[in-house]
Amino acid sequence: MHDKKNTEPDHTAIRVALWRALHVQVDSPPYVLEDEVGLQLIDPDNEWRQRPDMDQKFSRGFRASIVARARFIEDLITEQSNYNVTQYVILGAGLDTFAQRRTEIASRIQVFEVDQPETQAWKRKRLVELGFGIPNWLHFVPVDFEAGRSWLEQLKVSGFDMNKPAVVVSTGVTQYLTKEAITATLRQVSKLAPGSTLAMTFLLPFESTESEEHSEVDTAKEGAQASGTPFISFFTPPEIIEMARKAGLQEVRYVSSTDLNERYFTNRIDGLHLPNGEEFLVATT
Repeated sequence: MHDKKNTEPDHTAIRVALWRALHVQVDSPPYVLEDEVGLQLIDPDNEWRQRPDMDQKFSRGFRASIVARARFIEDLITEQSNYNVTQYVILGAGLDTFAQRRTEIASRIQVFEVDQPETQAWKRKRLVELGFGIPNWLHFVPVDFEAGRSWLEQLKVSGFDMNKPAVVVSTGVTQYLTKEAITATLRQVSKLAPGSTLAMTFLLPFESTESEEHSEVDTAKEGAQASGTPFISFFTPPEIIEMARKAGLQEVRYVSSTDLNERYFTNRIDGLHLPNGEEFLVATT
């Protein structure tokens, strides 16, 4: 594996990138998302698919969730770019590879990746080493969330235009944040230019998931706890919708896992489907 030393991305970011690659390698086409760029960035050893968390059966629901949420976001960006929205903000970007895979869209807008400084330093180095480079429309916005730094203020420093609408996304993040921190993010997004859109995932309460999916959520919780990043926030759809409205957001809607299954997993020959548990909040300013 590539030498990441002390600046390697966290285990969650690595796992997500590997699951996206695993989808292409073990599931049947048509692929919900084709992404092996993250695999190139990580450059794991040849035994990476033998990792327990990469077991084909064990990871089935997880990788379906990962590729579905990424595809939903990319469809949203494509749609909004056609409406002349030219700014895309990824909160907790991790090893997101939209800028490398979808250059036909990304090169027409300004992409802002917000994440911890150490992760971004490692990622920048790897992108250069692999020949992707750092185009002038890709902006890395380092924010030390633990120190209470404002991602919105850092965005402005990085060239973000508060007078132009943007798409802001946050996937796989809210379960690690307090309700207060999530509310603060919702309020910050509400200050963006009219026509901006927020897409944010959230986890349903543990007791709301069905038996088989209940087990997968439990496994994810245990894994997060063991890695030092425990799940602390869960919401019902009415709760998260009310939070968004109180924060000042408009046209708030809920996109369920059932909706995503109908959109991306209908008539698959391998039976791959999205488990109930991780849902989307979508709202505008």
